[in-house]
Amino acid sequence: MTQLDAGETAPDFTLPDADGNPVALADLLAGARRGVVVYFYPKAGTPGCTTEACDFRDNLASLAGAGYAVVGISADPVPDIKAFADAERLTFPLLSDADHAVADAYGTWGPMTFRGTTFEGVRRSTFVVDPSGTIRSAEYDVDPQGHVARLRSELGA
Repeated sequence: MTQLDAGETAPDFTLPDADGNPVALADLLAGARRGVVVYFYPKAGTPGCTTEACDFRDNLASLAGAGYAVVGISADPVPDIKAFADAERLTFPLLSDADHAVADAYGTWGPMTFRGTTFEGVRRSTFVVDPSGTIRSAEYDVDPQGHVARLRSELGA
């Protein structure tokens, strides 16, 4: 699995959101003054993913005020991300990468171990993509606790 680094071009994508509408990275970048926070999460509705998503929701105004859009991506099907977004009142797009092609392109798909079982899945990862489409920062195996606060500090949000 190849990981991406700061300075590389972010792989472009168009994926369905919780309502099944296509969302493209290019469109998100066009609407964000300073860039887009693209975060990958393993599974909708699980404790760590809920913590992280709600943290982004609760800090979205400060990120947007600093010029950043936020988008979450998982391999969950559209109905699962819809239920998650509705249950947690998420106000930013969640996208379905059901065939994990985008996760592969970003180097976030790979072996994971949970409770002694190893399987393939999405590794919790976060990328900040500047308006030109260049990756400003890439973080893999992110801890959901305190992640958004640290990211806000790094971005001056």
